[in-house]
Amino acid sequence: MKPYQRLLHVVCLCCLLGLGTPGWSATADSGSPPVPTRVDNDANTRKGFDHFYNLEYEKSVHDFELAQQAHPDDPFAVNHTLAGVIFKELLRIGALDTEAYAADSFLNKQAAAPIDPKVRERVKQLIEQSLALSQARLDKNPNDVDALYARGATRALRATYTGIVEKAWFAGLRGAVAARHDEERVLELDPNYVDAKVVVGTHLYIVGSLSWPAKVAASVAGLSGSKSKGLDDLRQAVAGGHMEVANDAKIVLALFLRREQKYAEALKLVNGMQTDFPRNFLVAAEYAHLMNAAGHGPEAIVAYRKVLAGCRNNAYSLCRIEVPAYGLGEALRGQRDYAGAAEAYELAAGSGHDGELQQKSTLAAGEMYDLLQKRDTALEKYKAVIAENSATGSADLARHYMKQAYKSP
Repeated sequence: MKPYQRLLHVVCLCCLLGLGTPGWSATADSGSPPVPTRVDNDANTRKGFDHFYNLEYEKSVHDFELAQQAHPDDPFAVNHTLAGVIFKELLRIGALDTEAYAADSFLNKQAAAPIDPKVRERVKQLIEQSLALSQARLDKNPNDVDALYARGATRALRATYTGIVEKAWFAGLRGAVAARHDEERVLELDPNYVDAKVVVGTHLYIVGSLSWPAKVAASVAGLSGSKSKGLDDLRQAVAGGHMEVANDAKIVLALFLRREQKYAEALKLVNGMQTDFPRNFLVAAEYAHLMNAAGHGPEAIVAYRKVLAGCRNNAYSLCRIEVPAYGLGEALRGQRDYAGAAEAYELAAGSGHDGELQQKSTLAAGEMYDLLQKRDTALEKYKAVIAENSATGSADLARHYMKQAYKSP
């Protein structure tokens, strides 16, 4: 993999569940500084972010558009709408489960659905609109920290869309680098502008985590790195950022803490988000993922089953049942409950939404049947894997297991 691809792979992770950005609105006195439009002082923005973090993107876009109509010269109001539009599309194409980003196969992962050309055009229009509004302020005052921050947020969102949806990695990287430079300039001008530490801290951690060749490539792009400084910046954003930005920081910090195996801190963060966003099945699934990664297999099984029950009882705004089902299969496999794991994998495979996860689940079910000495059933699963898509790693493994039965490592 090319170093810039690996860099953007993790850059995009930081934006998986949102990029909340406070906005401003003009005051009655046009000579006064603009007043930020935030969750704590704007009803439509507050409702929009409640929907946003509960995966109710249709409703969030509606509320953000109302705020945008009330503040047409506000680039951050445009950014809120842009975030809603982008993440609605990311959810539709199956790109929001953090488990999908655990390996570099993410870079070649096919979307669960084709990109909507109308969404592509809408994203382009909103990006251009927001950048024009920010630039108009910067033309008057190059040190306008709010305008710099708004432009950085727009560039970060563009990098997310370009990288994850369009798979245009190099263009996405350029946008990610530009976003970081804007937010670093904000902190130079105002070290107390804690919101800007979400992007800066994320990038510091990412570059600090790269292999040596990738770090060299990042340095050429003008990016330095430090994992510890990045985590500290994110902790500061969690503690002192505006509510919507603090939520973004929690999501990113939890992902990175998981990578660092700091499970206790990550679990505390995600458990709090479960309380804050009870209708978000991805947050609930992430808590179960963390429990399993932390080595608490029995507790993870309980957590996954709770998510599945919530899916069946319509406790969430929506649910992709294959996400907790596959996780449950992994947790049960770890506890050597092969029959239970096979059942969970079968449930994930039957979802029909994410073709790649469906194929992985079918393969995993076959592996379980081999361990259960049900060779005929295992062979049926391996044949199904190859029939789904014969040109994948899962298909290669299936062909191997058809010749030689799977054995537990």
